[in-house]
Amino acid sequence: MAHLLSQNVWLIPCYALIGAMLALPWSPGLVRRTGPRPAGYINVVLSLLALVHSLVALTDIWGQSATSESFVWLDAAGLTITLDLEVSSLTLGVCSLIASLNLLAQTYAIAYLEMDWGWARFYSLMGLFEAGLCFLVLCNSLFFSYVILEILTLGTYLIVGFWYNQSLVVTGARDAFLTKRVGDLILLMGVVALLPIAGTWNFADLAQWAATAELEPRVATLLACALIAGPIAKCAQFPLHLWLDEAMEGPYPATILRNTLVVSTGAWVLIKIMPVVALSEFAVSAVIVTGAATAIGASAISIAQIDIKRVLSYLTSAYLGLVFIAIGSGASQTALMMLFVFVLSMALLVMATGNIVLNNITQNLTQMGGLWARRPVTGLCVAIGGLSLLALPPLGGFWALVPLADWLWQSEPALLAVVLATNALIGISVARLFGLMFGGVVTDWTRRSPEGLWLLVLPTTVLAGFALHVPLFFAAWEILPQMNTLAPSIGAIVTWSSLLGVAIGSLFYLAPTAKPPVTLVPQPLRDFLAYDFYTPQLYKLLLVSPIGQLSRFINWLDRYIVDGVVNLVGVAAVFGGESLKYNTSGRSQFYVLSIILSVAIFILIMSLPALRLLSAGL
Repeated sequence: MAHLLSQNVWLIPCYALIGAMLALPWSPGLVRRTGPRPAGYINVVLSLLALVHSLVALTDIWGQSATSESFVWLDAAGLTITLDLEVSSLTLGVCSLIASLNLLAQTYAIAYLEMDWGWARFYSLMGLFEAGLCFLVLCNSLFFSYVILEILTLGTYLIVGFWYNQSLVVTGARDAFLTKRVGDLILLMGVVALLPIAGTWNFADLAQWAATAELEPRVATLLACALIAGPIAKCAQFPLHLWLDEAMEGPYPATILRNTLVVSTGAWVLIKIMPVVALSEFAVSAVIVTGAATAIGASAISIAQIDIKRVLSYLTSAYLGLVFIAIGSGASQTALMMLFVFVLSMALLVMATGNIVLNNITQNLTQMGGLWARRPVTGLCVAIGGLSLLALPPLGGFWALVPLADWLWQSEPALLAVVLATNALIGISVARLFGLMFGGVVTDWTRRSPEGLWLLVLPTTVLAGFALHVPLFFAAWEILPQMNTLAPSIGAIVTWSSLLGVAIGSLFYLAPTAKPPVTLVPQPLRDFLAYDFYTPQLYKLLLVSPIGQLSRFINWLDRYIVDGVVNLVGVAAVFGGESLKYNTSGRSQFYVLSIILSVAIFILIMSLPALRLLSAGL
């Protein structure tokens, strides 16, 4: 049985697709008596089946080398496009992670969206996310990976605009979709250009080709820069990072997947195409610089936000910036470890804070406080999720960040300072988030705030258990770093950076007698961070306004020049026709006269150049 399931891993994404289709009949326009709840239960069961299939297949192939399957998708006019799948312990392990996290998110949504009638749409889109993510992990083709990324972009647009009767939600869905489209279109150029150059879209074949390829430097740079544009947008990196903040307008249960797995797809694809990107030193530097700028900038911005969702969105961009640094510097395995830690930790933070937002009807951190006495379970989950992002032993973040720090100490020491600074800033932001919510005194918004429904708390606590056991997972997978092989004191340095950040944040936001930090930071700097480095204003000044002016000019040109010429020709034709109709008297002499005049005018026009030359010679 196990071998049969491992031979048919292509069925894993199909479970979620079947659940998505079976959920649609429970739309409000089709059912009246049963309500939409069966849509949720069906998808939960099918996600459980996908998880069981992934785990059983994983146990069957554990320790074996990767195998591949190929299906011809198109064979016409000399063009053959194949759908390639890779079956390995890594891909099936990630499929298990996707299915388990989606199962928890769907269970969480049963309580969170209890009174919502849009279950059919919501669970169909959650199934679409799960199917797309699993298929992307199994896919070994750049072309089909791009297609899946486009489907996930569409799914993001639909799930962000779930409550489409709210204008802010519609605006957020539109902005998120258009921002990601910028990177997608540039990525498409790279995908199309790569096939005639490399002759394949298969990731394994591309790696072999890149090992011996000799491209002209300009071609290699343009190709590599086009390929990294998509991952930059997907992972919400500067300057295409604003979409993630806009996407937070969607339902909280969908944020569990979008802020963890969906945003990680860009990093996954970037790891796969990194051998091609490495053909250009400029592109590799662009990956590292983009990651470093996003890591420092987004972590600093998160400290100045008062909306819980905005804090989480910028923490997401900041941590993925560290992942970009790891990928660009050549530490791909470390990047995968960091992604695993990030997915579990950020999902736990989203779940735990969602419990509070649902009951307190506010996302403003300044309106919260004193929740520890009322919600200790949720508070503990927030603490575990936040601290797991940091390099604090024995949590998973320590075992992921220490290998990166050691690698950078040996290869790029300057980047180590960026990692340490980002780690400290994330520590400040996490401590601030926890302090404003659970420290201090009770406010009017938190006075009545008991623990939520058990379907909210249970998935959160289960995920907290997974986050605490990340080091055991690393040990079982034989990727747990050995401290005796690392540079001396590197673990202590990274740990102290985490402790410094947590200590500073706790001093300002947990100590009852501490002076409010807003009085210690100059107002211009506070505004600079709170308004996202004024990035939206720069977008409007440098992109939106010039494009708007150009559009208005083209509209004027089309209306008065192009349409004017066409209208002039039409008026002339009408005038000529009206004039000629008076000559249709039936008398042949008038027809002959019209022909002679037309020929004479034509000869005169054709003779004008010769007459000019003759007059010039005279």
